[in-house]
Amino acid sequence: MLRDVENHSMPRTAAFFDLDKTVIAKSSALTFSKSFYQGGLINRRAVLRTAYSQFVFLAGGADHDQMERMRTYLSALCRGWNVQQVREIVAETLHDLIDPIIYDEAATLIEQHHTVGRDVVIVSTSGAEVVEPIGELLGADRVVATRMVVGDDGCFTGEVEYYAYGPTKAEAVRELAESEGYDLARCYAYSDSVTDVPMLESVGHPHAVNPDRALRREALAREWPILDFHRPVRLKQRFPAFSVPPRPALVAAAAIGAAAATAGLVWYASRRRTTAA
Repeated sequence: MLRDVENHSMPRTAAFFDLDKTVIAKSSALTFSKSFYQGGLINRRAVLRTAYSQFVFLAGGADHDQMERMRTYLSALCRGWNVQQVREIVAETLHDLIDPIIYDEAATLIEQHHTVGRDVVIVSTSGAEVVEPIGELLGADRVVATRMVVGDDGCFTGEVEYYAYGPTKAEAVRELAESEGYDLARCYAYSDSVTDVPMLESVGHPHAVNPDRALRREALAREWPILDFHRPVRLKQRFPAFSVPPRPALVAAAAIGAAAATAGLVWYASRRRTTAA
């Protein structure tokens, strides 16, 4: 159970949530990858060049140097993608794909934090234009996410304006604390990945959710709570009156992650066909 209702004479507090495998049951990149491939954004020839290694990084985790190499590769891969086309593809599938994979336990925690007066902030490495609508769906108060540069022609330039990863997430948390008046010693944070240790250790109440092996070791050593989220549920099932507003998409690409996930899927399908032949 969370602590009692916040005393409003004291500094404000917040709960910071990673997104993939913490609030939703899958990687947002993997969730959208099939739609991006079917929409023609991923060229088979480009995908197959380094598909397997990129997929291994995504599925199995990666250290800092590997993540930096992945970012460089995938930034080049998505260069020239038309943002409007990406928005239309994601708009068609966002609610159908994301709503069914929200962890019931995470949704309950978000409600509880709001009930006691805490802000809820989603902090994700995925693209801001994808994370923001998901945050709105969840009732989050703020979102921190990766931002890609868009050129005058409406296409991704291949440059990353802001990369919400590792220590950068912790910096964003501290900046929000300063601008919003959060008392970090009384704030909460949740993540599944060891790369988010800087964010977790920046608050007074860190939690490991479905942690990878490295984060589990850290959590045990530091005596951080370890939570097991395993019940994806549609928000409509939790709240019968809930309905998704029929609004145009405000979404563009989670371009970095989606490209890597699609690479793995296309490589795997190609290999199976080759083996069968």
